[in-house]
Amino acid sequence: MSASPETPARIQSFADFWPYYVSEHRDPRCRWLHFVGTSGFLLTLLSCLAATPLRLGAAIALSAVLIVATNGMEAKRSAAPVLLAIIAMCGVANPAVLIGVVFAYAGAWVGHFIIEKNRPATFTYPMWSLAGDFRMYGWMWTGRLWTGRGEEVAPLAS
Repeated sequence: MSASPETPARIQSFADFWPYYVSEHRDPRCRWLHFVGTSGFLLTLLSCLAATPLRLGAAIALSAVLIVATNGMEAKRSAAPVLLAIIAMCGVANPAVLIGVVFAYAGAWVGHFIIEKNRPATFTYPMWSLAGDFRMYGWMWTGRLWTGRGEEVAPLAS
């Protein structure tokens, strides 16, 4: 099916998606809301993993298999069903994981709707958005940030 004005062409790779993702996070306040939300999610996930290591560990392992198996899906159509399945599996393994998921998305979406005034990329590319969020999170931890206009800058000297 070819793209029309009503159905724009989908981005074909995460490498092509990344510059778009960065452009949707120009305001440092939005990036910090993502950082806080992702930190809360990761702390919740680690706490839940400590409480239910076998169940949640199995859910995370199965999630990794799903991610690998559906790797090219975002280029063709939204991988939302895969992401929802992953969230559901982890939520069944330990329902408290859902608190971290809500915390992460709430922070990110406040940043988009109120600060950036744009539509979160997760609505169109949920798995690549998640990967982009984790990449941005890692770059923030390592000091590899952008200027206020969203350009990449060199990592901070150590």
